[in-house]
Amino acid sequence: MARNIERMRAKAAGLRVGLRPHVKTAKCLEVIERMTGGLRGPVTVSTLREAERLAEAGYTDIVYAVGLTPNKFDRARALRRDGVDLKVILDSAETAAALAGSGSADDSPVPVLIEIDSDGHRAGVKPHDGALLGAIADRLTGGACLAGVLTHAGESYSARSDEALRDFATLERDGAVAAAETLRALGHGAEIVSIGSTPSVLFSEDMSGVTEARAGVYVFFDLVMAGIGVCAVDDIALSVLASVNTVQAERGRYVVDAGWTAMSRDRGTASQPVDQGYGLVCDLEGNVYPDLIMTEANQEHGAIALRPGSTAELPKLAVGDLVRILPNHACATGSQHEAYLVTDEARAAVVDRWLRFGGW
Repeated sequence: MARNIERMRAKAAGLRVGLRPHVKTAKCLEVIERMTGGLRGPVTVSTLREAERLAEAGYTDIVYAVGLTPNKFDRARALRRDGVDLKVILDSAETAAALAGSGSADDSPVPVLIEIDSDGHRAGVKPHDGALLGAIADRLTGGACLAGVLTHAGESYSARSDEALRDFATLERDGAVAAAETLRALGHGAEIVSIGSTPSVLFSEDMSGVTEARAGVYVFFDLVMAGIGVCAVDDIALSVLASVNTVQAERGRYVVDAGWTAMSRDRGTASQPVDQGYGLVCDLEGNVYPDLIMTEANQEHGAIALRPGSTAELPKLAVGDLVRILPNHACATGSQHEAYLVTDEARAAVVDRWLRFGGW
């Protein structure tokens, strides 16, 4: 984990761009403190509960990077009244008008980043849609104000080469910068230009015009990131510890006491060249068993076997043996658990227990 954090920090510094870590993967104060270098620096959240928990811990510069809905206006304003510089995102003129008209005369305007769709992945305004960008910005008066633009190149997760990853990074940057320039040409300020996904930040070669980068899964990485070449399997810092409880030699598999409640239902590698099932199996020290994956997941049981077509040898495991299972999606697997058991790599020992937080 420490190496992953330093890699991202060095990359952002080399690009001369501010780093605003996304906490949705970690959801843990001890991890987040390491991501921010021990300071109560800028962070990104995906739920208002994350924002509230971090505010309680002294973080005051927060971007809530999920489109704001009217039923959350009051909670967002409450955070700002408590001294948090909370910035929100939206992508419609209707929501902008509703936010601008909410709150009381004593409330400070809520800073808004207009969400930009830089790659067709999810939500947002097209970068060159000046009419819609202008319509949103025009309505950000009174109880709201325009702070800039924000985009997330989620389609970078589908890249299959270093060149494709670099192309997504360029597309993300160009989309956000173009949208900011469009707003400025219309007479609006766009001070913040915020971009981010772990792949696009790590493979970016130029962030000219960008003010900050957001990323989160880099703290642990996972099999999806390894599958697109963003990290090596050995960089994955999160695993689920499981015990063998049944040996089924005649079926060429073992059953372990970790099912989808431990790993999640995420099958993010299914569309990749190498399908890792529900997770890649390692020994207790984290050494990968060649081609051994979790092939099935019930609620509390998982079947581990060689991937279809493998010529590897099935390892000799016995009831009670411990294995580690690397996750497809660190965010999804982490959310299944209440805490991390912190293992010191050098001492091969559990040295601490760090609580996670959740909720919306």
